[in-house]
Amino acid sequence: MDKRVGKNYKFTRSSKAANKPLDDLFDIFYAGKVAEGRSPRTLEMYSEGFRYLTEYMENVGVERTFNAVTPDLLRSYIAWMLHGKRKWEGHAHKSEEDKTVGLSPVTVNTKIKPLKTMFRYLNEEGHIDHDPCARIKKIHEPEKKIRVLTVGELQKLLAAPDRKTYAGFRDYVAMNVLIDSFARIGEILSIKKADIDFKLGMIWFDEKIVKTRKGRAVPVTKRTLRLLKELIKENEDFDTEYVFVTNYGEPIRDDRLRDRLKQHAKAAGLNVRVHPHLFRHTSATMFLEKGGDLRHLASILGHTDLRMVMKYTHLSDRAIKAQHELYSPINDVVKPLNRERKRKRNSK
Repeated sequence: MDKRVGKNYKFTRSSKAANKPLDDLFDIFYAGKVAEGRSPRTLEMYSEGFRYLTEYMENVGVERTFNAVTPDLLRSYIAWMLHGKRKWEGHAHKSEEDKTVGLSPVTVNTKIKPLKTMFRYLNEEGHIDHDPCARIKKIHEPEKKIRVLTVGELQKLLAAPDRKTYAGFRDYVAMNVLIDSFARIGEILSIKKADIDFKLGMIWFDEKIVKTRKGRAVPVTKRTLRLLKELIKENEDFDTEYVFVTNYGEPIRDDRLRDRLKQHAKAAGLNVRVHPHLFRHTSATMFLEKGGDLRHLASILGHTDLRMVMKYTHLSDRAIKAQHELYSPINDVVKPLNRERKRKRNSK
């Protein structure tokens, strides 16, 4: 008798982790990134990206399993963020007029990036048999002209904090360091006392907290070093190794400092959206305008590829105008002696 009679035929292999809970897969991914030494802020970004997706899945009635995460689901999630998600929903400190519908393409790309990282990692490590994000393309981000701050605006901004208070002085020092070091906000807030070489005038940013995963030493001026010394002296009331802390001695979060910068910009009467990265753009631009070398700038910013540096160096209209006045070919074509003479006076 044929033993195959009455038996079920199996033509395909079972899909690896098809019905495995997403939470279990995320735990595997998270543990792997912790082992790689990812910074606390990067790990937090992974958690936030995962949480946003699973909250959406629950809202639309989809089970939290790997099998449910299809390209169609991810595209629906992206469409909802672009056209249905309400900004700042549940945020206690945002007004109703700020809570508009639809996130920007930049924000949506930021929320999708951790998911792409997660599923690519799980697929490469053999925990899943395919990457559902593989064909999900980055949303086109309209290129906007980046506005850099002027010297006058920076001076007004630095004058805004009340330096008689601890928080005001801390913010003042943070802005000085942002301007002087060209560093990212996460790098600044991770500075510990031991990272500052007061003799050489350098600040060391550890590879664990640097976005490019390459540590670097950045020079700062003597004036900035004096301000850092003064802030460290103020911090003696706290048991902390960090330089930038809250009023109760805990490391200050970047979102809190972002809000503080906005408050100072408002107090200074600036009609500019001031955010930490704007200091990096502004400093890099001013460095080049004053004749700074591109390779030295790349070293300060922490980039080995000069093409990466260019996105931080948006020359101001004032600088472009000045260069044009000096080097326009029309200056040679229309020489003073060849310019049209004025023969008649303007009629009154």
